[in-house]
Amino acid sequence: MDLRETYEIGEVSKIAGVSTRTLRFYEEEGLLTPTRGPNGYRRYTPADIDRLQEILLLRHMGVGTAEIPRALSATEDERRHALAHHLETLKTEHARLEALIRTVETTIEHIEKGTPMSDKAKFEGMKRGLIEDNEREHGKEVRERWGDAAADEANRKMLNLSEGEFERFQELGRAINEALEAAVTAGADPTGEEGERICSMHREWLGFTWNFYTPEAHRGLAEMYVADERFTAYYDGNVAGCATWLHGAITAHAR
Repeated sequence: MDLRETYEIGEVSKIAGVSTRTLRFYEEEGLLTPTRGPNGYRRYTPADIDRLQEILLLRHMGVGTAEIPRALSATEDERRHALAHHLETLKTEHARLEALIRTVETTIEHIEKGTPMSDKAKFEGMKRGLIEDNEREHGKEVRERWGDAAADEANRKMLNLSEGEFERFQELGRAINEALEAAVTAGADPTGEEGERICSMHREWLGFTWNFYTPEAHRGLAEMYVADERFTAYYDGNVAGCATWLHGAITAHAR
């Protein structure tokens, strides 16, 4: 082996932008196997650098360390398909962030300089802000359960809502919460008529962002309302028990 064609661990750290500790961890996990020079120091070949690049891409795609060996052993077509899908996800996220940056810049200019901001720009900012908040709060769980494609499509559908549709979406959200609080306070049965009415409202509300609907998916979302404390906290913000009541209503009436 010509050592002039290899890299020391510190050089690889700078090239890849990861710590030497991370490189040692990948070695301990059997993901990277650098050779050793005469002095016992690690030496990374160009092939090791290529493998490290794939490992880092997989980690960025959310693949766990334990699943990386199987991902690396996939066929070339499978790896190409996975990377192409990830590229589309990154492009969508890039476009979303660029648009959000423009909206925030315009808002700051409006506040600081009194620059006129059109109602359309304010409206677009509200939609993008809602998407940003949702991604930050629940994006990871939603993407793990239904996948990036479904989450990205929901974001795109939100961005394409007209002003009237967006107002109806927000109005429904408020109405559902108010109806839930009233039902729980009154001790209503979620399997009864009020549960059916609120389930129907909730289905309509989902329709503004979902490009598909199945009772199974609706019930699956309801499971998250009681399994994830952040979802529960949202519905139980004013009256405890609303998340559980909504879960019961959807389980009984989703069809």
